[in-house]
Amino acid sequence: MRHLNYHHLRYFWAVAEHGGVRQAARALHVTQPTVSGQLRQLEEALGTALFDRRGRSLALTEKGEVVFRYAESIFTIGSELLDALEDRPTGQLQRFTVGVADGLPKTATVMLLEPVLSSPRIRLVVREGSPEYLLSRLETRAVDAVLTDRPARPAVASRTVSHLLGESSISIYGPQPLAERYRRGFPQSLDGAPFLLPQTGSPLRQILDRWFRTCEVQPDVVAEFDDGAMMKAFGKDGFGLF
Repeated sequence: MRHLNYHHLRYFWAVAEHGGVRQAARALHVTQPTVSGQLRQLEEALGTALFDRRGRSLALTEKGEVVFRYAESIFTIGSELLDALEDRPTGQLQRFTVGVADGLPKTATVMLLEPVLSSPRIRLVVREGSPEYLLSRLETRAVDAVLTDRPARPAVASRTVSHLLGESSISIYGPQPLAERYRRGFPQSLDGAPFLLPQTGSPLRQILDRWFRTCEVQPDVVAEFDDGAMMKAFGKDGFGLF
């Protein structure tokens, strides 16, 4: 039977929490080789890499994120135990990790997560990525919840619980000259109009493409963007409607 060395786990947790071996060594008042050695022994004992080493920086692997979440729970409970024995109020924050799909508007994300920030006992951690990646992290419990603008795949949906949190309308914007030119006769006036659109295959793009077909218009797609803020910046400079 394998046994977990909690001393090694504490060093791992410190590296993940402080963002690197050097920072963890400073927080633990030990040398960097000591931290590196403890981390290496933990990885050998668990039989898996816990960090991806990218030059001088470290990033948690998929298994590393799982270990980190358990480590944080373990050490939080330990601190609360000591506080309880000394009749001190437990002031530990509970970490709530939310995956946010990279196509979700930032304003919507802030609105949906605002109630979480109002709780004094919760530390919010936000991870951004593709919906598929984040839902896979949900399955491994690397995140507690996922905010996304598309439904989960059938294979994933059977193992998750989904809730509709809100809906919104879609508006088309452009600098004043373009807006005035294409406002008349809308939406048929959009046929041939220069457009800055989300990437092909994204949920918003699919909705827009269906709407264009329904209106029997074919816009002139000037550029496609993953990032909505960048698309807006190009739109403000007059490169197209967005």
